[in-house]
Amino acid sequence: MASDLDTLPLVGRSDMVATVRSALLDDVAPGQTAAVFLTGESGVGKTRLLHEVGARLRDAGAVVLTGSCLDIGDASPLHPLRQALRRLDATTATPDASAVRALLAVFTDGATGPDGAGALLERVSRGLNVIAGGRPLVLVLDDLQWVDRTTRQLLLYLLAGLGDLPLSVLAAVRSESLQGAHPLRRVLTELRRLRSVRVLDLGPLDRAATGQLAEAVVGGPLTPEAAERLWARSGGNPFVVEELSRALRDGCDGVSDTLREVFLARVDALPQPAHAVVHAVAAGVEPVDHRVLARVVGLPEGALIDAVRAAVDHRLLTGSDDGYRLRHRLVAEVLEHELLPAERAVLHRRYAEALTAVPGELYQARLAHHWQLAGEPARALPASVAAAREAQRLHGYAEAHRHWSVALHLAAELPDANRAELLEHAAESAHHSGEHARALALLEELAAAEAAPPVCEVHIRRARYLAAAGRSALAEAEYGRALAAADCTDRQRATAAARLAELLLHLGRYADAGERAREALALAEQVDGATSEVVLASAALGYSEAFLEDPDAGLAVMRQALATAERAGRPEDVACAYLHLAELLTGPLNICEEGVVVARRGAERVAELGLGRTWETRLLAIATNGLFRIGQWAEAEKVVAVALRHRPSGADAVELLLARCRLSVGYGDVEAADRDLESVATMLAGGGARHVIPLLTLRAGLAMWQGRHDLARQAVQRGLTETRSDDLVILAVLVWHGLRAEAEAHASRTVEVDDTSVRRLREIAERVARRSEGAVRSVREMVDGYLTLCAAEVSRLDGSDPELWARSAAEWDGRNHPYPAAYARLRQAEALLARRRKGATAGRLLREAYATAQGLGAVPLTREIHTLAGRARVSLEAPAPAPTAAGAGADELATLTSREREVLAAVAEGLTNREIGQRLFISERTIGVHVSHIFDKLQVRTRVQASAIWLRSRT
Repeated sequence: MASDLDTLPLVGRSDMVATVRSALLDDVAPGQTAAVFLTGESGVGKTRLLHEVGARLRDAGAVVLTGSCLDIGDASPLHPLRQALRRLDATTATPDASAVRALLAVFTDGATGPDGAGALLERVSRGLNVIAGGRPLVLVLDDLQWVDRTTRQLLLYLLAGLGDLPLSVLAAVRSESLQGAHPLRRVLTELRRLRSVRVLDLGPLDRAATGQLAEAVVGGPLTPEAAERLWARSGGNPFVVEELSRALRDGCDGVSDTLREVFLARVDALPQPAHAVVHAVAAGVEPVDHRVLARVVGLPEGALIDAVRAAVDHRLLTGSDDGYRLRHRLVAEVLEHELLPAERAVLHRRYAEALTAVPGELYQARLAHHWQLAGEPARALPASVAAAREAQRLHGYAEAHRHWSVALHLAAELPDANRAELLEHAAESAHHSGEHARALALLEELAAAEAAPPVCEVHIRRARYLAAAGRSALAEAEYGRALAAADCTDRQRATAAARLAELLLHLGRYADAGERAREALALAEQVDGATSEVVLASAALGYSEAFLEDPDAGLAVMRQALATAERAGRPEDVACAYLHLAELLTGPLNICEEGVVVARRGAERVAELGLGRTWETRLLAIATNGLFRIGQWAEAEKVVAVALRHRPSGADAVELLLARCRLSVGYGDVEAADRDLESVATMLAGGGARHVIPLLTLRAGLAMWQGRHDLARQAVQRGLTETRSDDLVILAVLVWHGLRAEAEAHASRTVEVDDTSVRRLREIAERVARRSEGAVRSVREMVDGYLTLCAAEVSRLDGSDPELWARSAAEWDGRNHPYPAAYARLRQAEALLARRRKGATAGRLLREAYATAQGLGAVPLTREIHTLAGRARVSLEAPAPAPTAAGAGADELATLTSREREVLAAVAEGLTNREIGQRLFISERTIGVHVSHIFDKLQVRTRVQASAIWLRSRT
């Protein structure tokens, strides 16, 4: 079962190729023999490996003879050797053509009979010795399971050293063929005793290598769904991977005729009881318990064990403590079409009856599956409902949604089923598992049903689902309808007000959110058991107060809301409390390090509660943003990668894509950033300023790195129309990008400066400054930082002011935001050089900015620094340190202890304090102390600056 050896890359086998080559050449003493026997199931890639190793052995100067055994028993003695010699004779690089032909003549002189066997082996040995001519000789044999008796004798003769020939043997054997008393089993047993013989089992490819091979066949990347399905169906068998990938490339997802015949032939080769066992396992839900299988196939214990053993030996089944599995799930697809519908129904009925009868835990999901396929919907429905409720109890919302959906399908065949209840559960589980469009569709069907919930309840649910889908404007309107509904109870009013407060908070309308939160808390006091409403409203109120009035008081309210949520244990409440607390810390309050810790801790917690695709994703997006601000971009990338595995949708996807786009813009990855921005724009139908303004800000930043200052201007102008937000920080960032675009246009001379736009932006900056005067200190400081950048950008229009840029760099250093600090240093150096003064200061500033930009991986910023340094003839290499009291050329790290150096090395890798503590077996708090001491000794303020010193010391 060989694949195309010429066109496809060898994946996942590099280590095995190196091992085999070394065993046959490097590890063999002069004059000694060696052998490697590769075992493995059909299609696992043995032939390809023989080909690759043979090529490497030839490159190393060995004489390589390659042959294949035939499935015709002893009818052709020494066939593989004769074939190998004929191939060698036909090549242009034949080492000694006359010696090859002389050895071929040996096989036709009548010495092949039983009486002449010993003489034949001796003559063959001498002939091979002549052909080798003192060089290493390797005999490569494929399909050794079909080897003839004479060749077996020759191998034993030569490998035992009887032929006085330094021969190496590389052979491939199909594992499933070595059954019972197969003669090769005895040969391998004998050969294993020799130290120079190795038997290596070639396993299937792992998931990553399977994906690589599939993409090579298809000619491009696979979707995650297609890659996962291909992995599950193929089991990593390269031949199966190639066949499935070719079908996928040709637009077909079925099983090719080649694969079907291959697997059917393997199943048909089984004894009849084993044949029945494989059919039964194929119809079951893996792993199939031994006791259940016994009831399904109806075999006595001894006969069942023999049958299972035969299936395992033929590499069709695998067995473990928890039951039996097919080695390739593709076998189930093939065998499904070999049974009549009535036969399949009988098998599934037997499974259902066996699952009910066998003592132990009853797997309701399996029971529902088998009753459904047995054609018994009335018996399958209660099992599906039980499975769904069990999944919900364990917070497995995706699994619960699948079971509720099955229950809905079954209910369609049962007129007495309570379809409204099933719709209600299915919609809610879809919402929790991130299937927001599906949740909305099910809710609409529920609202149209005869037994529909009250109008107010439908409005609240619709609003929740719309908000999760990112359609914020429609969600806000739905909450308004719920509060105005005539049938709205006090409990529902409290719920609607609390959730509306949360939505307004998400939109950046903090004052409105605080007002609605107070209303919700007042309503909740009149209702028993309104814990969820209290948690949601408290989180919104705390955020509003922390942003607008008193950070300490607001944080206290939010921490209390989190504690209340944890005590109550409702997953969505816990997630919401973590989310808003992390958001506040990493955003307006600029306590980024703590915010990142809270976000990651919250992500772990909500993952335990089954909300990985939704709330965990959003929390990881917040952690990414915090890590980006403090300059830990490499760590932020890892967090994004983890979050993307959930394949989020709706508002969750928007948050994550915006976070990833910030990194892409910083790195200068234009294509990736543009792709994410387009995706976000598509999903933001009805989105508010909270998302729209960052989206347009990122679009402006990306356009500026591309030199398209007119597009940057347009993006900023569109963003200025989004005024319904109390978040002065994101507005200040947008204004900075607008003024920067005009300054860049002025500097590049490619686009005329828009004086009207500049005037409008300055007016908005002044308005933001006035509004920030009443904000809390942390918010005011963040706004001031961006307004300082705004003022400095304005100065570039008529001669850049170095002092404004120096002030900006100092402010951002103080806030531990390395990227804007490095940008400000670049502009300060540019202004100094333009005024032709303080060249040494400009050089120092460029070097500091360069070290930071390189540490971050900020390619466009690094490029700008390089360009300016080149024009000014400034070296970006750090100058040699001046002599100190400790002596000239003192090491920058000389003041650090050995432990502090270990900590600094880990900091330079981008590890958090917690991760460093785990690596060095120290508490996180102690690591924090070490980091503080390092900062003091190196006289730096940020981890990026400290990392730059460490990296400089290693060069």
